[in-house]
Amino acid sequence: MQEIIYFGGGCFWCTEAVFDRVQGVLDVESGYANGHVPQPSYEQVCEGTTGHAEVLKVSFDPAQIALHTLLEIFFGTHDPTTLNRQGNDVGTQYRSGIYTTSPEQQAQVQAWVQALNQDKVFGAPVVTEVLPLDNYWPAEGYHQDYFARNPHQGYCAYVVGPKVHKFLHTFAAYAKKGE
Repeated sequence: MQEIIYFGGGCFWCTEAVFDRVQGVLDVESGYANGHVPQPSYEQVCEGTTGHAEVLKVSFDPAQIALHTLLEIFFGTHDPTTLNRQGNDVGTQYRSGIYTTSPEQQAQVQAWVQALNQDKVFGAPVVTEVLPLDNYWPAEGYHQDYFARNPHQGYCAYVVGPKVHKFLHTFAAYAKKGE
């Protein structure tokens, strides 16, 4: 059995590089979600006028990894307290968001966010948008597996690499063998 959920944690290169290394994740794909322009280009999304978030489509096997574990990794590898921003990436396309594909996912994610806020886990309110997936468009081919293909590119070396390192250090028990 396979489930799909969409995570927006800023730049999709970062999110993809993390979730590509998670046990039980069957496939990842960078793309754009919940905007109002059909088949947007990266340039259009970067203008901030399409309403899309940069997201990662995560296909996973719930028998191998629970949704709550994916949520733990998602919230542990980006800042869910900054509105429309992750580090130096600023704009609505970089918002923290989770786009669900079932009422069960929606309820579980909403409860998770509510608990994070109630327990003041981050010391500031979680601003992660939690909505059912309205639409999704895959990003251009050159965005797919970007970190794996360009580990020494500046952004990858200084932004993506540290996120991957943090995942491998903090969530080592969930990393695929050989990572």
